[in-house]
Amino acid sequence: MTIQECYRAIGADYDEVLGRLRSERLIQKFVLKFPEDGSFQLLCDSMDAGDLETAFRASHTIKGVCANLGFARLGASSHDLTEALRARDGAKAAALLAQVKTDYAETITAIRAYQSGI
Repeated sequence: MTIQECYRAIGADYDEVLGRLRSERLIQKFVLKFPEDGSFQLLCDSMDAGDLETAFRASHTIKGVCANLGFARLGASSHDLTEALRARDGAKAAALLAQVKTDYAETITAIRAYQSGI
């Protein structure tokens, strides 16, 4: 799998990110670091503990990284979750977390497939 195919698999626009970051090598570097980021685990642990403030910060971090890397699908679901957490709507946040988990899993799966091919 190429980096472009990885982006297609996660519903992202590789050309948009390339236009912003200007280097395939730079994109590759940050994409391969994404699975190592602890924000997703922190989000899940915080939601399980009912710690909405920490969950908000973790979700906001995921949203920002997704914006920078052009991960549109995960970015959209983490945005929705961030806004629910900003409003301290725990019930809505809990419902939205399921979509974030699905989108995150798809993103990680595509990145791992890309990583195994290089």
